[in-house]
Amino acid sequence: MDLAAVWFVLIAVLWSGYFVLEGFDFGVGILMRPLAKNEGERRAILTTLGPVWDGNEVWLLVAGGATFAAFPEWYATMFSGFYLPLLLILLALIVRGVAFEYRSKRSDLKWRKSFDWAITVGSFVPALLWGVAFANIVRGVPLRAAEPAGNILYDGDALLNLLNPYALLGGLTTLFLFMTHGAVFLTIKMSGTIHDRANKIATPLGLIAAVLAVVFLVWTQVAYSGKPETWILVVVTAGLWVGGIIAHRIGKEGLAFTLSAATMVSTVAYLFWVLFPDVFRSSNDPALSLTIYNAASTEYTLTVMTIVAAIFVPIVLLYQAWTYWVFRKRISGDAIPSPESGSLDYPDEAKPSVPVG
Repeated sequence: MDLAAVWFVLIAVLWSGYFVLEGFDFGVGILMRPLAKNEGERRAILTTLGPVWDGNEVWLLVAGGATFAAFPEWYATMFSGFYLPLLLILLALIVRGVAFEYRSKRSDLKWRKSFDWAITVGSFVPALLWGVAFANIVRGVPLRAAEPAGNILYDGDALLNLLNPYALLGGLTTLFLFMTHGAVFLTIKMSGTIHDRANKIATPLGLIAAVLAVVFLVWTQVAYSGKPETWILVVVTAGLWVGGIIAHRIGKEGLAFTLSAATMVSTVAYLFWVLFPDVFRSSNDPALSLTIYNAASTEYTLTVMTIVAAIFVPIVLLYQAWTYWVFRKRISGDAIPSPESGSLDYPDEAKPSVPVG
């Protein structure tokens, strides 16, 4: 068995899970302020994320850990080149996590509004920069050989070289895909006024995302793929997204969310298929590109990782599926009070078991 190829596929699966789950998470965070008109509605929206947002981020940790263990050269080279955008993503995620945890610690509305902005910015920055990062990995960046022999390092500007038109298009694509995904998620999790607002905004966001995604995927296929067979996933991805828009328009909210999630999976699968067998491309010298073979760990390491993953990944998946099942019911923003003044805290005997906004 080609364990290097297996782990390349597994890492693609992990990123797919992250984009599906954290994607709607980011989208909801970005849309919270325009969709919620008062404190009660903001609390209701945040309650949809309360039980799941930290679990969704585990997919990123596992994807990063798997990359470090299975492809250490890929991990090291990527962080040497992308350290500034990755640092910005990390800071945004930290600020966002702190905002989720501390927003409800005081009833003061100014305190809460400041953390609302932290959630919005902390959701916007990763939603944009993940697209920029993946686009640059597919496009290729300048690399150079370094001592000791065999080490490959990034050889460009810390940030400006990464903000090229193609990468910015990739960032805008993920941003609008996630915003649409978040709006559709709110239509299946909310009832009442917020549901109606999310339902109204999902279609225009989806159409913008469709235009950006088609341009990005076609540009990728023409300029960076070199594989005629990857046109299949371009067509499949576009079809899934259009199907999601149609399902949303006819009121099939669950189907719309399923197709939106499937689009995320198809997009990640496409990018990894285009990339294969490379893991980090060199734009200045193809000989310096890292592949699944020259960047992989030893056979023994990959074997041990495979055994561990086979045991624990199903357990994690079952636990996360159980979490979503337990908190599957809709939430009504109209049922959560929005007092003009005074304490917003629950009485001790009425505090919910899951933190809310």
